[in-house]
Amino acid sequence: MNVVNEVPDVTFKTRVRDESVGGANPYRWEDKTSEDFFSGKKVVVFSLPGAFTPTCSSNHLPRYDELFEEFKAQGVDEIICISVNDAFVMFKWGKEIGNQHITLLPDGNGEFTRKMGMLVDKSNIGFGMRSWRYAMLVNDSKIEKHFVEAGFSDNAGSDPFAVSDADTMLAYLKGEEATGVSTPRKAFEG
Repeated sequence: MNVVNEVPDVTFKTRVRDESVGGANPYRWEDKTSEDFFSGKKVVVFSLPGAFTPTCSSNHLPRYDELFEEFKAQGVDEIICISVNDAFVMFKWGKEIGNQHITLLPDGNGEFTRKMGMLVDKSNIGFGMRSWRYAMLVNDSKIEKHFVEAGFSDNAGSDPFAVSDADTMLAYLKGEEATGVSTPRKAFEG
């Protein structure tokens, strides 16, 4: 694992609502860069193995969403969830889970994740190449703090979730001791 100190410069393929498109699916493609998301902002980023997966859907995303206002009170401009999934999957997952505040950023080709040094092979569970679970605090594109889950490896036998959670990041921002991962916020069916 090669942890970097600055977010990599990549172009993300996103979809944005645009009523001028018309029809039942009024969205258009829009390229956004790392600079668009991180330049001049204080951003919390967390990355996870996949949308519609158990821990990601029951706790990781929902807890960040639940604590959004507390993060804002700590000076955070935006919270971004990155996953090696396409824009369509990220959009539907956000709707399904009831996400209100978290920017769901698709890294469909895994380019950002690879340049972060966090791309792992999860073929042992049929996922292919995915992100290792981590969180980071980014200030004007510079990474101030990483929380990387233990056991980083290809085809890991487990999916640890102990330090990339919302409560650990919020405790760090407040200068407090982390008390551990909260209980799941939503039931997972899948």
